[in-house]
Amino acid sequence: MTLNSSDSPTSYTTDFADDYDRWFAKPGTTAATVEALAALAGDGPVLELGIGTGRLALPLRARGIDVHGVDAAEAMVRRLRAKPGGAQIPVTIGDFAEVPVQGTFTLIYAAGGTFFELPDQSSQARCFASVAAHLAPGGVFVLDAHVPEALAAGTGPEVVLEGDDHLVLCHRRLDPSTQRYRSHYVIHQDGGTRHLDVEFRYAGHGELDLMAEQAGLRVKERWGDWAGAPFTRDSAYHVSVYERP
Repeated sequence: MTLNSSDSPTSYTTDFADDYDRWFAKPGTTAATVEALAALAGDGPVLELGIGTGRLALPLRARGIDVHGVDAAEAMVRRLRAKPGGAQIPVTIGDFAEVPVQGTFTLIYAAGGTFFELPDQSSQARCFASVAAHLAPGGVFVLDAHVPEALAAGTGPEVVLEGDDHLVLCHRRLDPSTQRYRSHYVIHQDGGTRHLDVEFRYAGHGELDLMAEQAGLRVKERWGDWAGAPFTRDSAYHVSVYERP
């Protein structure tokens, strides 16, 4: 996952790559995500868009799945390489909207909201088309997302991580006029406080379905979370599975 801070275009990936797992690798969510992806992988190989530090790729590889990755952040990939087994995962440095790899895959996925780092509808639609070109027949593309209406209704900051000597808070600010939201992180640790902000271009599931259809994909399943809960009118989150017929 590649994020940019307000301090400089690359300060997240250079300054916080070592902290990413501590902040975002929640054991329960990660385990459920890995289980779901493993069930969808078939015989592989699989491709992760925004592979980052390998939070999902490494446990999938440990199950014997042939995992490949794309990421624009070299610092995050170096963190992956430093982990046991990380050096054996093929990773292409580049823009995942273009899916700049060779071959076809039974599963391509973008987890943790990574798909919405693509900055506009054009790049998101291009990603769908590029993914479709790299899916084997019957292969699937999986992404997760906040429901925009739930984002708009959100109140107050979210505690991302806390301990005796550190606190990480997240506040999301939605701009419907541009179809974007900005996640503001306030990080207090080592006696100091700093601010990090990350911008996303959100899309509702109807718009995503249309982009998928234009790319030749169709909805196979949609869940309310990675554990497979039903997607209902009360869901604040969804996991969408698109299939190449």
